[in-house]
Amino acid sequence: MYNPINVAIIGTGWCGGIRAVSCADNPLVGELHIAETNPERLEEVRSMTGAVTATADYEELLKNDGITAVIISATPETVHYPMAKASMEAGKHVFLEKPIALTLAEADELVDLAKAKDLKFTIGYSQRFNPKFAYVAKSVADGTIGKPVSALVSRHITRGLGNKISGRISLSPAAMEATHDIDFALWAMGGAKPVRVYSQSAYGIMKEKSGLEDTQYIIVTLDNGIVINIGAGWTMPPNYPNYSGTWIEFIGTDGMLTVDDTHRDVLWNTVEKGIQLPMSTMPGEFVDHVYAGPMVAETVHFIDAVARDRAVMVTPEEARTVMEVYVAADMSAERNEPVNLPLNSRDLPAAAE
Repeated sequence: MYNPINVAIIGTGWCGGIRAVSCADNPLVGELHIAETNPERLEEVRSMTGAVTATADYEELLKNDGITAVIISATPETVHYPMAKASMEAGKHVFLEKPIALTLAEADELVDLAKAKDLKFTIGYSQRFNPKFAYVAKSVADGTIGKPVSALVSRHITRGLGNKISGRISLSPAAMEATHDIDFALWAMGGAKPVRVYSQSAYGIMKEKSGLEDTQYIIVTLDNGIVINIGAGWTMPPNYPNYSGTWIEFIGTDGMLTVDDTHRDVLWNTVEKGIQLPMSTMPGEFVDHVYAGPMVAETVHFIDAVARDRAVMVTPEEARTVMEVYVAADMSAERNEPVNLPLNSRDLPAAAE
């Protein structure tokens, strides 16, 4: 038997709402508390979940000694570091949506703080909970394809979602989109360390709106010689809301594994909206009594890790490594040259900006 824990959700928008409902339905969660600055959304989620506390002030929740764990799903991403720091200083275990921070110095401070206070701290790289992605990692680990040689991950989302993301913070596709695939590829490769990054960007419709790239391609060389190629873009024509499509290839000495996660297996076509691709968002979506996607499983995992004192799937050190890779990718694209890892003193001032 395990005693239920009390959980706070800070930010109950798209992802935070999914996590709030997941917690409300979890027998390991005793009380649910939520914080949201949009009053209409706050009331909507309070009504759906029966939250004990519903407030616009997240600091009110941190003062509650009865709350054990905090899930931070707030935007913009500038609030991640201060909210995570304040939560851990209050003695709370923390689940934080990506990115871990905006600078490597902030990330290091959070990693150290979690260690010093012996708190569970994890980052929302939900694709590890996608069964197809988990199968790739398993196939690499058990030697199905032999010794890994190279990997390719290509992910593209619609411009509607790209506009939402770029409208709230000026971070590149590497930092906001490819970050999931950097994490996935490094995880699947079983701990091999990135030592070199080369990246190129291409500009299109996003430049006039946000000054950002439409697509970014990244080559990462690992310390064992494996090469990872990751492409990410956020300007696909409008289609199903928040659509995300991914193609994966892992090549080994004894085989090749391909994964089609482009969500073309289920579609509907109407006169009004044309072809739509349901159940295709990265976090997933509720389908009556079931959930299609990885975010619920990820949320349940964090609650289970805290309640049963188990290890988290994504360590903060791993998230920090992912951050270093996409920071190096942005440097590489700007300089038009490879960047070696770990980042040296010449690179750190630029990484901190």
